[in-house]
Parts: sequence; structure tokens; C-alpha cells
Amino acid sequence: QVQVVESGGGQVQAGGSLRLSCAASGTIFSINHMGWYRQAPGNQRELVATVTSGGSSNYADSVKGRFTISRDNAKNTVYLQMNSLKPEDTAVYYCNANANIPGILRAYNYWGRGTQVTVSS
Repeated sequence: QVQVVESGGGQVQAGGSLRLSCAASGTIFSINHMGWYRQAPGNQRELVATVTSGGSSNYADSVKGRFTISRDNAKNTVYLQMNSLKPEDTAVYYCNANANIPGILRAYNYWGRGTQVTVSS
């Protein structure tokens, strides 16, 4: 099984910064893309940023220029540096790892339980 655990959430004032971390562990053969998603109350879960095993990244338009995703393949860890935070960034942030486990050809998506980010004005 694969476990995904996020850390680093919290409360910050507008304009501040936070850094989220996410580690995948367990019986992993390989991890393909990893990413961050978020869900605000009353809204659907939305993509924030993703990064491939080769380091190619993709961002939601709303966070471009403010958030940076990075990855440490040796540690199966992904980070999200969030700068210039806005109240509309308030949400539960979820980490996703698309991974292969030994003996299974198909890759599956594994999710963490989420970490709360609250930005006050």
C-alpha cells in the first residue's frame, strides 16, 4: 500500500508565505506525477500544481507566479512554496501521487488527508 502524508499548513495573513510538504511511502515501484489540489468550502476540488518525475510542472492560472512546486524523487516528496498568499487561497490542500506498486502494471492515484491553509485579510 501507499501512504501520502501532507504537512505545513496553517494560518497566515494576506501577503505571507507557507510551504507545504508531502511524502509518499510504502511499497512503491515508481511515482509518476505528484501534485497539489485544493478544496474550499462549497467548491469542488481543483488542481493547484503538478510536477512530473522529470521535473516538468503545471500550474493553475490563479497561482502562477506566486506558487512553486518542487520535488525530491529520492525522498518521494513534493513541496509547494506559496508566496503572496490571498484570502481566496484559503482551502484544504491535498497531495496526490500517481504511483505504480510492484507487480501491478496500472498506476493509481493516492491521496493524502489534506492540510488546512487559512489566509486572513
